[in-house]
Amino acid sequence: MHVPLWVWLATVAGITALFVFDFVFHVRKPHEPSFKEAAAWSCVFIAIAMAFGAGLWWVWGAQHGAEYFAGFITEKSLSVDNLFVFVIIMSKFAVPRIHQQKALLIGIVIALVMRGIFIAVGAAAIHQFSWVFYIFGAFLLWTAYKLGKESFEDSDEEEEYRPNLAVRLVQRWLPVTNEYHGKNLLAKVDGKRVVTPLFMVIVALGFTDLLFALDSIPAIYGLTREPYIVFTTNAFALLGLLQLYFLLGGLLSRLVYLGLGLSVILGFIGVKLVLEALHENTLPFINGGHPIESIPEIPIWLSMTIIVGALVVTGVASLLKDRHDRARA
Repeated sequence: MHVPLWVWLATVAGITALFVFDFVFHVRKPHEPSFKEAAAWSCVFIAIAMAFGAGLWWVWGAQHGAEYFAGFITEKSLSVDNLFVFVIIMSKFAVPRIHQQKALLIGIVIALVMRGIFIAVGAAAIHQFSWVFYIFGAFLLWTAYKLGKESFEDSDEEEEYRPNLAVRLVQRWLPVTNEYHGKNLLAKVDGKRVVTPLFMVIVALGFTDLLFALDSIPAIYGLTREPYIVFTTNAFALLGLLQLYFLLGGLLSRLVYLGLGLSVILGFIGVKLVLEALHENTLPFINGGHPIESIPEIPIWLSMTIIVGALVVTGVASLLKDRHDRARA
């Protein structure tokens, strides 16, 4: 579908306004959100995402509307899985609860900007080279395998956080203090300007989410080829991530089968991408460089059914296992 420039600009402006509102309303005054507050605002942001999808469905038709909802559900699910790592980062840096909102939101904004660049590059690559789908598909299948393998490996050891490349570079090139200075990202120590641990946390969160985009963006391109839908599903999935972090809290540790469900989803989308690549094949060593038109196309309704089904089954199974374990204990 052709999306006019003014629609792109209006969408970016609207999403920016929502992030600014989120920052001003929730972050300007440091506090730890209550369960009620986190739940209420989670519902608000999900409702906004649903209303946007309904409007897109009405304007551009059922096909694009279904692609948006399938993509949003997938991105939201992957974002929940990312929260496990965010919890580890917050714990490692011992971030005070009242300042965690600021670190999360700024890190999420940085991640969204970088994801926007990834989305544009991916769209250009797909437009020029249809064989990119082979790479996306293979990468998702490998990611699905790793997630599935990790889900079946029982480990009682707490996952450790290792500083990523961005954090190591900041620690190497900038003066860093180990003490928090309220909500400040920079501070003066002995007359010298230094970066605080809160600054380091934001760098860690932003770069970590960028790494997560390496599987989430190919996954969404497996459901739609429209960069507009890819961008908006990513934006709305990240928008409510701050509230989900505080809402889910201890529930994250109970979602023991979430990784397995995501493994099924990513594996399915990986297969879908490979089938689409074969259907539009241009590689000379496959079928003489001609498309394999006999390859079936997977309809969006089937994609939606498998995505929702995998999440429902693994979610219910996780809660049942948690209840069983608590009863035994």
